[in-house]
Amino acid sequence: MRKLLLAGLLLISALAFGQGAWIHAKAMLAQYLISDAWEQQLSGMNKPRPWPWADTWPVARLQAPALGVDQFVLAGASGRTLAFGPGQVPGTALPGEPGNSVISGHRDTHFRWLKMLRRGDELRLQGVDGGWRRYRVRAGEVVRETDTRILQPAGRDVLHLVTCYPFDALVPGGALRYVVTAERLF
Repeated sequence: MRKLLLAGLLLISALAFGQGAWIHAKAMLAQYLISDAWEQQLSGMNKPRPWPWADTWPVARLQAPALGVDQFVLAGASGRTLAFGPGQVPGTALPGEPGNSVISGHRDTHFRWLKMLRRGDELRLQGVDGGWRRYRVRAGEVVRETDTRILQPAGRDVLHLVTCYPFDALVPGGALRYVVTAERLF
């Protein structure tokens, strides 16, 4: 009976580990597929899908040079989209365009690196026109999920990166968000 119980526990552990590994593997693989779609976007194709059944497409390329981060940003910020990469929040400026652009990502995959950003760090953002814009991190703060100040139009070019907080929480979601604010350098 003990051997059967031990075998059952090992099987459950292997399945749980496999599911966690699959989430991270899927997130990394998606960025490679999105990279190809991004090249198509820069070549003039409108809304190229990274895979045939995708309901999203790349809208920007985001880099944090000091941290070695190079990611592609997808259109939309639904849970389904965020499983594959950071997403541009609808209703805010498209990344690289004038105004307030808000990009959201999961704290345990694509936006895990936000906790390492510091005031003064540079971010680079490539828009669909192929041009690069530079931003300087001005602040990182924890806010309540219900705080929607970052979604408001801005009188300047600003980039907000948002993820759930705390970074090491075991339960997804939660009432807090970590927000990085960066202003465009001209």
